[in-house]
Amino acid sequence: MLAARTGAAGSQISEENTKLRKQSGFSVSGKDRSPKKASENGKDSSLSPSGQSKLRARQLALLREVEMNCYLKLCDLSSEHTTAYTTGMRYRNLGKSGLRVSCLGLGTWVTFGGQISDEVAERLMTIAYESGVNLFDTAEVYAAGKAEVILGSIIKKKGWRRSSLVITTKLYWGGKAETERGLSRKHIIEEIVRAMTHVINQGMAMYWGTSRWSAMEIMEAYSVARQFNMIPPVCEQAEYHLFQREKVEVQLPELYHKIGVGAMTWSPLACGIISGKYGNGVPESSRASLKCYQWLKERIISEEGRKQQNKLKDLSPIAERLGCTLPQLAVAWCLRNEGVSSVLLGSSTPEQLIENLGAIQVLPKMTSHVVNEIDNILRNKPYSKKDYRS
Repeated sequence: MLAARTGAAGSQISEENTKLRKQSGFSVSGKDRSPKKASENGKDSSLSPSGQSKLRARQLALLREVEMNCYLKLCDLSSEHTTAYTTGMRYRNLGKSGLRVSCLGLGTWVTFGGQISDEVAERLMTIAYESGVNLFDTAEVYAAGKAEVILGSIIKKKGWRRSSLVITTKLYWGGKAETERGLSRKHIIEEIVRAMTHVINQGMAMYWGTSRWSAMEIMEAYSVARQFNMIPPVCEQAEYHLFQREKVEVQLPELYHKIGVGAMTWSPLACGIISGKYGNGVPESSRASLKCYQWLKERIISEEGRKQQNKLKDLSPIAERLGCTLPQLAVAWCLRNEGVSSVLLGSSTPEQLIENLGAIQVLPKMTSHVVNEIDNILRNKPYSKKDYRS
């Protein structure tokens, strides 16, 4: 369950869009089997924070491999029977919790209960699930609650094991009445940290995180949780793409190393801007042409929007050289950040989803040389005083 704050994702995004995204609260399945603290494993204090993180990652990878081999041997199975092997999907820990999530997830904002039919929604979820995706994100405000209902109905219809799924939902903008929105005790039982702790203790969720919170607010929530022996957040859901980098690459890595909060990111294609379809203006059938997305149209046709389109044209030769599309390059670029637990995809057609899932095959090609090439074109890499790997 995710707790949210209100605020714009960028200077061009409207207040309405802000309301939809400024939320929090997420529900998941699975037990937290976090390994011992680094200090208990003999962490080398001479290593830099970045070095310590890499060492811990290797230790955890080895531990997972040993556990998996033991389980497969016990069940008389082989690695060929695992979802990761059969689908090629990669999985990462959600922050420093023991929860394993697919590095690509499926979001339902705008699409479920709105832009697409229930039949297309089922097709998208089926493609994602069969491709190894175990993370599905929604919110109580999406399509006035319809998105949550549709997602739940599809899971029930397909008969998928609940234990194989991680479902995240967000709270804040619920209904029209004053008592149906916000993060008050009336709306989610109690004030934020205490409320989330109660929700988890009651078995209604297993972890909680934040969405669109500032680093200071997250740190405050963590401090309150520790002071009063409550449960702290495990992740922040933040916007992250080629043109939005500061928070995920500078602020969240510091929080990860200090308190273990991971990053779950959304809008890897910047609401479709990076898809390439706006290179010559706003097509009539596009999302930006809709009346309720006037803010997106203004963002695209602005001077900054035109500069972004020129940069995308300069990135196209890199995508061609790597044998992928521009959207696949953009998603793979997000995935190359090891501090990102999962990238949420938003697709309105099966073709779009299949294309975006193909970013998994591009990820191994994202060498330091390629990343530097992209940085030289974007010229927006945020400066960090800390030695954290972005």
